[in-house]
Order: sequence, then C-alpha cells, then structure tokens
Amino acid sequence: MKTRILLIYTGGTIGMARDYEAQSLKPLDFDNLLEHIPELKLIDSDIEYTSFSEPIDSSNMGPEHWIRLAQIIKVNYSQYDGFVILHGTDTMAYSASALSFMLNGLQKPVIFTGSQLPVGDLRTDAKENLITSIHFASLCENGVPLIHEVCVYFEYRLLRANRTTKINAENFDAFASPNYPDLGESGIRLDLRKDLLWKEDPSVEFSINTDLDVHMGLMKIFPGMSRIFIENQLNTPQMQVMIIEAFGSGNIFMYDWLDELLKKKANEGLIFVINTQCAGGMVEIGRYETSGIFREINAVNGFDLTTEASVAKTIHLLGQGLSNEEFRKAYETSLRGELTKV
Repeated sequence: MKTRILLIYTGGTIGMARDYEAQSLKPLDFDNLLEHIPELKLIDSDIEYTSFSEPIDSSNMGPEHWIRLAQIIKVNYSQYDGFVILHGTDTMAYSASALSFMLNGLQKPVIFTGSQLPVGDLRTDAKENLITSIHFASLCENGVPLIHEVCVYFEYRLLRANRTTKINAENFDAFASPNYPDLGESGIRLDLRKDLLWKEDPSVEFSINTDLDVHMGLMKIFPGMSRIFIENQLNTPQMQVMIIEAFGSGNIFMYDWLDELLKKKANEGLIFVINTQCAGGMVEIGRYETSGIFREINAVNGFDLTTEASVAKTIHLLGQGLSNEEFRKAYETSLRGELTKV
C-alpha cells in the first residue's frame, strides 16, 4: 500500500521560478512544480499538495504562521502518513523548532526542506532536497511511519528540527546540528539512524498547542556593551523572559551596576535564560566566577539549546501560563529532544 504524503508550501526559494523577463522570482503552483520535478511522479507514494493562499518570504514568518501550519497538519493528520513542509531557509530552523513543541503525540514525520536556488534553475538544489524529504517521510515498517518527530532535511542530511541552525547563506550545505548527530543521510541508500530518533509516547493522542506568547527578549553579550543599552533592554515593557547569549559556558563581564540591575529585574519577576554564543558546547552556570551572578539570580540554564530552539521554546512555554518555577522546570527538561543535560 502506498504511503500518502502531503506537501505544504509556505513560500521560499524552493517554490519559486525565475522570470527572466521581469528579472524576479515568482511562486509556483503544484502543477508547475511537477513540471520542474517530473521525478516526483516516479516516487512510490501518493503525493498531494496544499499551499498558503499567499506565499510568505521566510523573513516574514512568525508565530501566526506556525499556528497555521499546526492547524493544517491537524486537519490532515489522519489522512496522511507524513508531511513535507516547503519553507524559506532564513527562518526554517525557528519554524521547525516551534512546530516540534506545538505538535503533541506526533507519531508521523514532519519534514521541513527548502533550497538555496529556485527549482527552475539549472543548478538547483531543490530537486534533491524535495525528493529525498519525501522518501524519508515515506519510510515505514509494518505500515507504521519510522519517524515520529519534526525534522529538517537539507543537502543529504536529515536533522532533528530543534537541534538545527542555519550556518551558511550561500552554500548548499546551509544547516548544521552542532550538538546532536544527524538522524539520517542520503547516499546510494537512505541511512536512517533509528537509535537517535525521538520516541514519542504512543499513548499520547495527537493534538496541537497553539497558545504562544512573544513577550520575551534576546540579548547577545559583547565586550564594551554600554550600561544604558543594557538597562533599556531589560526595562522593555511587558517582557517576561530575557534570553542572554553569554560568553563561553555562560559567562558575563563583572560590574557592580550590572549585578544590581540583574538582581532588581529578577526580584521583579523577570525570568533570565542563559545560553552560550558558541555553536557547540553548553552552559555550565557556576563553572567560572564570571557566571556567579546568574546563579545568584536563579537564572534558567539553556544547556546546549540553539538560539532558534531557545526562542521557539520560550514563546511556547510563555503561552502556557506557567509560574516562574514551572517555566524553569519545563525549560530545563528535554521536551522533544532539544537539549542535553549534564
């Protein structure tokens, strides 16, 4: 029996064709996509297609679009064995991370992919990315999908969505998973590393959680930051969480005024999350004296979360109306395989 796969086109380069007369890119419909990738007809799966009514450049993608994606999957969940989402690359890791938290009890693959060149270009990477994403989404054992999580597939690599970050704006090899191994690779054969896949509790019925809250901030620490800049950032009205991307394993410069400010804001109820700026490794609050203030203010440890997963997880958890302590416990727990704790 053929697997049924739903392609969901949100926008982005992969679904564009180059209009050489107008010197611009224009979105394709599914018939045009088949015209450019006739190989899709050869795949041993029933492939159907849906699209946002207006394609969205991924730079404009936000929580309202994450909700729309979750709703599309919910409506079609029982009818398909897997989902492939065509998405622009700039914010793909944010959207994919967000969906990983919003989809509860997921027992089917949701694979994000895109391309660096339009599908109609001679040297495009769109064909391989799309065809192999569909192949991975179609993998079954005894009629049951093998992948039960949200992934990103790009340039021969299948990655856990909430471990993924965009590392290159020009190369075809645009994404990496710095702190978790690849889930699969595409070569002569599809290599799926089953031992690394997320195992969702099969007793949990599939549902979506669309309660999101964006009252958060993100501040990257750098040498020479001015006091007034930091004060203005931390005094943003209605902000509930500030993610600080600190040096190394979670360090920050030591100034009395900064310590006083952080303590004041923490006492007022602002939650601080500490991430590392480094691509690899993780936060270890208290390892060095320069992270001592974070221990004093009872900051939340981001461990080895990517920036994208950290933002998406914060927006998701803020939407749940948790107390500060409940937020901390949930944040420091691996909900969908997004972090490693030491």
